[in-house]
Amino acid sequence: MGSDRVAHRAGVLKQKNKAHKTGRHRSKGVIDNDQKGKVSVKTITKRHKQLVRKDQRRNQAQQIRKNKRDEVLAKKRSLGGNNTAPFLVCILPLNEQVDPRSALSILENCDPTVVVARSPSGVTHITIPRFKQRFSFIIPPVGRGHEFTALDCLKVCDTTMLLVSANGNEDDLFDKWGKRVLNMAIAQGIPTPIVSLMDLESIAPKRKQQVKTNIQKFISKSFPNEKLMCLDTNGDALNHFRRIGGQKKNTLHNKANRPHLYAESVNFVANETDQTTGTLEVTGFLRGVPLNVNNLVHIPGLGDFQMSRIDAPVDIYRMEKSRDDAPMDNEIRILAKADPSQQVSLQRENIPDAMDAEQTFPTDEEIAMAREETKKSKLIKRVPKGMSDYQACWIPDIEEVDNSDGDDDGDDDDEMESDNDDNDENFMSCESEPDSDDEFEKNDADEEFDTVTVSEAPVNDDKYDLDMDLQEERETWDKIKEARVDQQWPDEIDTPLDIPARTRFQRYRGLESFRTSPWDVKENLPIDYARIYQFKNFDRIKRRLIKEAVEIDGAEAGWYITVHVANVSQALWRSWLTAQSDKHFILYGLLPHEHKMCVVNAVLKRSPDSTIPIKSKEKLIVQCGFRRFIVNPIFSAHTNGDKHKYERFFRANETVVATFYAPIQFPPSPVLCFQEQPDTTLKLVANGVLMSCNPDRVVLKRIVLSGHPFKINRKTATIRYMFFNKEDVEYFKPIKLRTRCGRLGHIKESLGTHGHMKCVFDGQLKSFDSVFLYLYKRVFPKWQYEDCIVTCSIDDGNDAVMA
Repeated sequence: MGSDRVAHRAGVLKQKNKAHKTGRHRSKGVIDNDQKGKVSVKTITKRHKQLVRKDQRRNQAQQIRKNKRDEVLAKKRSLGGNNTAPFLVCILPLNEQVDPRSALSILENCDPTVVVARSPSGVTHITIPRFKQRFSFIIPPVGRGHEFTALDCLKVCDTTMLLVSANGNEDDLFDKWGKRVLNMAIAQGIPTPIVSLMDLESIAPKRKQQVKTNIQKFISKSFPNEKLMCLDTNGDALNHFRRIGGQKKNTLHNKANRPHLYAESVNFVANETDQTTGTLEVTGFLRGVPLNVNNLVHIPGLGDFQMSRIDAPVDIYRMEKSRDDAPMDNEIRILAKADPSQQVSLQRENIPDAMDAEQTFPTDEEIAMAREETKKSKLIKRVPKGMSDYQACWIPDIEEVDNSDGDDDGDDDDEMESDNDDNDENFMSCESEPDSDDEFEKNDADEEFDTVTVSEAPVNDDKYDLDMDLQEERETWDKIKEARVDQQWPDEIDTPLDIPARTRFQRYRGLESFRTSPWDVKENLPIDYARIYQFKNFDRIKRRLIKEAVEIDGAEAGWYITVHVANVSQALWRSWLTAQSDKHFILYGLLPHEHKMCVVNAVLKRSPDSTIPIKSKEKLIVQCGFRRFIVNPIFSAHTNGDKHKYERFFRANETVVATFYAPIQFPPSPVLCFQEQPDTTLKLVANGVLMSCNPDRVVLKRIVLSGHPFKINRKTATIRYMFFNKEDVEYFKPIKLRTRCGRLGHIKESLGTHGHMKCVFDGQLKSFDSVFLYLYKRVFPKWQYEDCIVTCSIDDGNDAVMA
């Protein structure tokens, strides 16, 4: 019977438990079966880190701390030593009544062992043996018209000593000039600040602490982390030297990434063969990164130049370590000479070849083959002259061909003026002159004024009118009115009656979606784009060049060198000497490609005290990093995406992106924009930062054609006043319609011959609703770049000398 046993088999009614549900992820068993014993690299690394012992982790952390500490010490020791560049300090008073020379005199006489020397350019060198440090002080000119010189000095300084006086009220700490130059300095990036309070000893002892506390509160609005320091006695001066030599310096990357030099002395040597040009011998301490003799240099007010050689003269401001030191050698060592085969060219623009796209004449066989292909499939479209195939895809198929040349529409200013003229018809005339103030009316002739202040005295109307520019006031009012109309009805224009809409707006196209619809960035580029340079990956090139700038062979930062700048025009040098009475001379070393032209995009924000709208393509004086030039930028919205809306006006309290042609610069670089006033003075109207040098930024100008419902049904409506003939309705039929209340629709058919059209919407329209049709075209900046060859003046009444 045992041999007849059969294995038990479960029946159909046996209980079967549910399998474990792992959810959307796989279970560990399934993952192990799929990997088949393979182990991830991250898992191995993680296990290796876990096996590191505690003492090894402690040792690693100690090494990281040591490296960071050594880096900080090396950065501190790179300034002020015997073999390094001295601390460069700019003494900047915030009130014209404060004398910076008196502050410098206190610093010079603070200790009997102080050694004072002055360079030919006016730099005061102070060496303190007890601190084993040396300092250099420069004083920019103070007053109206010297703001640009102060900004240039602040660009190369390590520390800024801001002088305020304890005499007077809190409102007298900053005068008009001090507030203006301080706002500009903060906008471009101010070096490590020190706020020095003078004339505190002249205050009564009981009021000293209260006055100091009030000034500290007032200063904290601009510099919340700075502590006020007194500068009246020798002890105060020594505390200033300790503070300058030991405080942590602010890093301004625009300055730290490039070699720069503040000139101790400048000498012009005329060439023997050509007396019209010569060589500038610029001597000073090199700062920033090493300087390569084959690269280019930029001199504010003069331009870009090549170098012939770099010398190493004797540092006459060097500290003596001991009496046993050997006497210094007076010979000048030549550090490097320029190699003509490796020198960077001064060519700024690309020279386009007009025959580059030309081809040889086709053969008879090619002509016959082309005719056969044309006969097989012939598609006739109404396409404006000069339109590409990509644009033609947006045009509906029509039986006849439009042979008109169309509107060139090259100047957007003319179009904007015509648009604004049409919009102005809906408004009442507002050009009447404002009435004179009643408070300035003349009193009787017999009345006597006993104690009359200037503000209370009567104003002579004729004299007041002589000081006012009536034409400028009218132009400003027209600009404000145009900006107000554009803000109330953005981009809306009237369809012309004398020109067909398909001809007037032939360069525009419709977009299904502004965000997602494609736009070819290389389509219909202007001829100016053949003159510029472009990077395949701008950010990658910037990182590589900035990293290589620290490792190049050349004059090291901190050396006392003489740079020989070649081929400088003698007439240009004389004009610079005439315009620059204070002789502050600065030299910048350029990174590769920073002299070539490109399309520059900068993010700008309006200044709080600037309220008049700025029109696109209006002339602005721009200071971008170390350059200063004049351009006519176009403005666009600062948004994400691959397309950006063109802004006709740069209004107050707005942030836009300005696009213009300028030499390449690698960010970060501060940008300051100035506008010329009617009295030829300059005013800061906007500031920001450099965003990129990218010609592929698509700026689209939008126009809006509006229509009004004539008959409204449940899903359809009859629209009029958008077009005035049947052909225009058929031409713009493929473009989507939008309404003010958010409805979407499209043109179904034309009604009659006067522009009425039947439209279908996704809902019933309201009687007060308006129908819009959006059209777009790409706009480009104008090539209107001018270098400021001689320093521009602010509030001085002098015009800038252009190239």
